[in-house]
Amino acid sequence: MPYTRFDPERRQRQLQRLRQIPVRRLVPNVITLLALCAGLTGIRLAFEERYELALGAIVFAAMLDAVDGRVARMIKGTSRFGAELDSLADFVNFGVAPGLILYHWGLNPLGNLGWIAAMVFAICAGLRLARFNVQIEDPNRPPWAGNFFTGMPAPAGAITVLLPMYLFFLGVQIPVAVTLIYTIAMAALMISRLPVLSGKRMGTRVPPEMVPPVIIVAVLFIALLISYPWIVLSIGTLAYLACLPLGWWSYQRYRQADAALAAAPAAGSDRAERAAPAQMPEDERPARLN
Repeated sequence: MPYTRFDPERRQRQLQRLRQIPVRRLVPNVITLLALCAGLTGIRLAFEERYELALGAIVFAAMLDAVDGRVARMIKGTSRFGAELDSLADFVNFGVAPGLILYHWGLNPLGNLGWIAAMVFAICAGLRLARFNVQIEDPNRPPWAGNFFTGMPAPAGAITVLLPMYLFFLGVQIPVAVTLIYTIAMAALMISRLPVLSGKRMGTRVPPEMVPPVIIVAVLFIALLISYPWIVLSIGTLAYLACLPLGWWSYQRYRQADAALAAAPAAGSDRAERAAPAQMPEDERPARLN
């Protein structure tokens, strides 16, 4: 045909491709890429048997992952591309990297069993992230559901699954079989239906009188993490695992509150229906038979 069909949206698509991207949308993606670099570097350091630095790279990647989303929301730099990039980076940093580090460090003597455990952990991390991406688009979720994760989040799973290595550097020898079982257990927690407190909706503003204490606590935590990394990571991991039932308890309270609110209108409508005949006008009531 000598003429192509007129497409009114073609010009708009061309303008969108040529439109400049705001810098605020690049900043969170740069942070995510830095976290990805840290995770990949952790794998290399593990292959070089520099396990202390490998663990430090995973912890650093987890800290960057906790920052990039908040930065994106604060500067209004969220985008679909950034969300997909964050999921892919999380799979590498908190699924593939911890699994390979654990296998090279302690699961290798078990041969195929050790490799299966590392592979199961990585796969469960990928499944956990895919489920998270689907759930955030569910329009039927109650508003309070954003306070919880379904299953242990991938960054927390990566930090907790490395507990045998923290204890090893503290001089505590963990049997290889226990490490194998523990790795599979952490993988199961990630794909479980256990409600876990997210903390993402915590207040973004700090009262003026609380600014100095918050700064002091943050500086103190970083100083302790640098000075006594294995003690802080071990205590933090055990405390986190001990607090997991609190998420389930809080989730049940929300569900009970929703059930009570749903039952209240139903009970009110039942009472109104029972009282309706007594409130009908005299001429509309059925005549009694004598």
